[in-house]
Amino acid sequence: MKILGFLYSLATGLLLAAAFPSFDISWIAWIALLPLLRVLRGLTMRQALLHGFIAGLTFFAATVHWVTNSVHFYGGVPLLPASLITLLLCAYLALYPALFGVAVIQLRRNYPSLLFLTAPAVWTALELARTYVFSGFPWALLGYSQYAFLPLIQLADITGVYGISFLIVLVNVALEEFLFSRRNYAGLVAACLAVAATLAYGYNRLAVPLTGESIRISLVQGNIEQDRKWDPRYQSDVIAVYGRLTKAALVQRPALVIWPETATPFYFGGGGDHGALTKDLRMFVKQGDTPLLFGSPTYEIKPARAIELRNSAFFLDREGTPVAVYHKIHLVPFGEYVPLKRLLFFVDKLVEAVGDFRTGKEYTIMQVDARSNMGMGPVDISTVICYEIIFPDLVRRFVDRGTTVMTTITNDAWFGRTAAPYQHFSMAVFRAVENRVPVARAANTGISGFIDARGRILARSDIFTEAVLTQTLIPGRDRTFYTRYGDIFSYVCLVIALLSLAANYVLPSSQKTSFPTASSGR
Repeated sequence: MKILGFLYSLATGLLLAAAFPSFDISWIAWIALLPLLRVLRGLTMRQALLHGFIAGLTFFAATVHWVTNSVHFYGGVPLLPASLITLLLCAYLALYPALFGVAVIQLRRNYPSLLFLTAPAVWTALELARTYVFSGFPWALLGYSQYAFLPLIQLADITGVYGISFLIVLVNVALEEFLFSRRNYAGLVAACLAVAATLAYGYNRLAVPLTGESIRISLVQGNIEQDRKWDPRYQSDVIAVYGRLTKAALVQRPALVIWPETATPFYFGGGGDHGALTKDLRMFVKQGDTPLLFGSPTYEIKPARAIELRNSAFFLDREGTPVAVYHKIHLVPFGEYVPLKRLLFFVDKLVEAVGDFRTGKEYTIMQVDARSNMGMGPVDISTVICYEIIFPDLVRRFVDRGTTVMTTITNDAWFGRTAAPYQHFSMAVFRAVENRVPVARAANTGISGFIDARGRILARSDIFTEAVLTQTLIPGRDRTFYTRYGDIFSYVCLVIALLSLAANYVLPSSQKTSFPTASSGR
């Protein structure tokens, strides 16, 4: 492999990473793929696979390096093995850009005049695959880099975040094709029209005011250190922190108070001391006369003394009565359960501190008491827990069932002072836009905040600090195309990608298109 080609691939990985938090140089995503696309010209399939892998490995090493922090400091794994685990994850994720590189070689060789459409379709299909394969890990999808570019991302209410990824790759491919041969302008024209239409749609959506009944919500960020959350010596201190901050929030007269994931340092509804603490919390809520949504682990004792754990969220009404509970549906592999446990028995120690959890099944909807609401009627809310907010279709299913305000509770203390809390928060922006519902996010150590149905960040906290945030939100009542039909756009891209690649082996060479003016070599 030539050193220049290596540097080109490395440059693409670094440029892609720079587009994401906490660098946040979002515009650079629109040219980040140019070095890789340039070096792919004239390569063999094996060379393209390698260059795509290098670009991907660089990109993911720079964006998901926080995994080492989680595995080392809170999983009890020594630094070197923890780093190797992260490297293995990055290597797996790098396979997707590697496959993209191979696809570009195939498509450019046989259908160069359509590359500006087929290459983005392949990238989008690969992002869709990454969302589901091996339980899914759709972290740092390319479209997320544009979370702050509100006019552009309004398109997500039709295509989801994947449509923004498609658009970015379209611009990259069109630019590279034009720069390589100035007469190849068809893709550039298509890209300009697509961006112009997207922005026109976005500005039009942003111009429509948000109207209707409103609800005031308070978020409590306790900033409890991860190694103290379950230490019995600090149990009373943790409870006191949430009590003190909640009383400060109640001064704002919210309709709902939200605490983060696993906020209670006990099993809500459990026996023994847990039962007494449960009773105290219910009385506290009743005295405050305000509903509370909070996270707590729960357990159920099965036959043969087997214990099933769940990561849960409880909704207590103004009387302190538990009226709804949500059990986390999409668990974190190797964090909340071990996939293929019989085969991977040697990684048990990694999840020893948190246990092996069971999945929930219900898309729970909770109603805020109308007497506490600033509007006329009850507000239907739902919550997803931590990692779940990064899965577009999961959140969509709640809204499709009637949710008008989406909440998410999380404990990002696992990430430490890395870019991960900022990346995690930015993804919630797309869940708001995709479904046109506001999002309220309560995090143990930050970032907590509010996002309206247009994706505007109304308020957010810093990390590793106590915080109380209160905001008035307008529930989203109209279901979007994306909410109704889900990832149709992405599946269309998948079909286009498969047909384009399969046609290479079906159609005779005389039916394959080519550029009339461009060379296929360097």
